[in-house]
Amino acid sequence: MIVFDLQCLDGGELFEAWFGSNADFDAQVEQGLVRCPVCQSCRVAKAPMAPLVPRKGASDGGAAEAIARLACAQAEMLRKSEWVGDRFAETARAMHLGELPESAVHGEATRDEAKALVEDGVSIAPLPLPVIPPNQVN
Repeated sequence: MIVFDLQCLDGGELFEAWFGSNADFDAQVEQGLVRCPVCQSCRVAKAPMAPLVPRKGASDGGAAEAIARLACAQAEMLRKSEWVGDRFAETARAMHLGELPESAVHGEATRDEAKALVEDGVSIAPLPLPVIPPNQVN
């Protein structure tokens, strides 16, 4: 299996997908089977990717270290951000329209809500790792 970073040519969204091979990716794209998860466009292409080069002596290619660094970076972003829960789409749109002051927020949105935000020009991005809402933390 191989994972590719893909980019929607219509909306610019970045996402990843797994394929059996390069040829498998090409065949699925040609058949219109690869779609953007936000807008469902079939116009997707491979995004530039940095190769994963394992450190000398690293048994997992540094994946555990990379995930740990990613988790730390995300935790720092969340620390400086306000949890708005299921009001994320409403809050982000209100900030975009100038009805609320801009600030860093995070929360939950349905696929349809996220798609509508992107279509309306609201800058959003999915978090790479799952987030536990504050009310569910022990």
